[in-house]
Amino acid sequence: MRKHLLGAVSFGLALRLFFIWRYPSVAGDSGIYEQLARNWLDHGVYGLWLNGVLMPVDLRAPGYPAFLAAVFALLGRSDVAVRLAQVLVDLLTCLLAGGIAAWLAPPESAGRARVAAAAVWFAAVCPFVANYTATPLTEVLATFLTTAALLVLLVASEDQATDLQRKSRYLSTSSNGLYFLGAFIAGLGSLVRPETPLLLAAVGLVLCVRWWRSRDWPRLIRAGIFMALGLLLPLLPWAARNYFILGEVQFLAPPHAELPGEPVPRGFYAWTNTWLVRFRDVYLVSWKLDDLPIPIEDVNPVAFDSPEERARVAAILERYNENTTFTPALDAEFSNLARERTSRHPLRTFLWVPLQRAVTLWFTPRIEMLPYSGHLWPLAQKWDEDRADVLITLSYGFLNFLFVGLAIAGAWTLWKCSRVQPPAPVDGRRLGLWVIVAFVLVRTAFLTQVDTPEQRYVVVCFPALFALAAQIWSRPEKAS
Repeated sequence: MRKHLLGAVSFGLALRLFFIWRYPSVAGDSGIYEQLARNWLDHGVYGLWLNGVLMPVDLRAPGYPAFLAAVFALLGRSDVAVRLAQVLVDLLTCLLAGGIAAWLAPPESAGRARVAAAAVWFAAVCPFVANYTATPLTEVLATFLTTAALLVLLVASEDQATDLQRKSRYLSTSSNGLYFLGAFIAGLGSLVRPETPLLLAAVGLVLCVRWWRSRDWPRLIRAGIFMALGLLLPLLPWAARNYFILGEVQFLAPPHAELPGEPVPRGFYAWTNTWLVRFRDVYLVSWKLDDLPIPIEDVNPVAFDSPEERARVAAILERYNENTTFTPALDAEFSNLARERTSRHPLRTFLWVPLQRAVTLWFTPRIEMLPYSGHLWPLAQKWDEDRADVLITLSYGFLNFLFVGLAIAGAWTLWKCSRVQPPAPVDGRRLGLWVIVAFVLVRTAFLTQVDTPEQRYVVVCFPALFALAAQIWSRPEKAS
């Protein structure tokens, strides 16, 4: 077991150092996070320089800037130090994936160590999170905190699932403390990525189904109270700061990352939510708003139901492009377009677009941090122009299907194994399986409603998928 872990961690370290050496990068948000961290250290103000004045802001929660500030204070103000710190955090996430896999494996299985090692290997070799170690973004830290919270909450659910059979007051008390701890870690994660509480929503959903009888309601209420307290505790200082300094109640971060008093183009986003499913369209349309011109040629043809509608959108964009200022009047026109499109095809807006977004989030090749286009068509032409681009795109796309397929196979194996175990372990492991499934589904459903969906938002789910995939190696003996 130790040899496997050492081998996996060593390979994972080499892979992450390769990304740092070969593909170091920054994203649009990287500069904002670094400015917040530096201003926090240098001036004691969590804010940005706006028109020559350092202004307190809340457009990003303080979790990742605090991480950067700690790295800057301890290791120096360099991107290399940040990237190396993220390598360490990501390797710890690999080990946590192994812990989840070992916990999920049937207790009588002689292969629990093998299952844990398989999960660590999956996490170590997968490039989906590893390549984010080379970029100052929230993904590495958010994935670590989410995975840690998931592991603690799974252990808590096991205690609560089995305490009726064991008749142990200690287990019930212990599980409440674990629910508090898991929610507290999720609260810290919420200061890094604001959608982290979705993990608690998934756990709560499973517990509601598990404890639907009235005799179980006291346990359900206790678990809910402890999770609520754990979540609120790390968020209260941030909320208090926003109230006393900015005069607003804000526990997380603004959903559109807007500055205080900055208008949100809700009509425009309502319009894009009737057609936008590809991350490429976010680049070409949504992220240009109030900054760059948006040519009608860059708008995906699926955004128009008729030539007349295309001409109407072109006229609106032409007025916007004159000075690239998005006014409330323009926003109102897009809002009208959104209502009309939804009225004509309600299933498109409320079902087909979210479903297509879900497929895009999970199965688009994850090369957004790499210097490759991700374009495959026309395939023959792309192959002649840049074979490396085609091969990398196909490889990353294949890995999406491979890891999701392995996770489904592992979940099925775990389900079959649980049916031949004694009742108490069956209940705990099966409950854990449903927690992970609910977490993936709840998070995916939520992200399909985000105005600018990015495939990086689901990478926090992959350690849980690796833990499920590793269950393929779980072969417990049947109970006699």
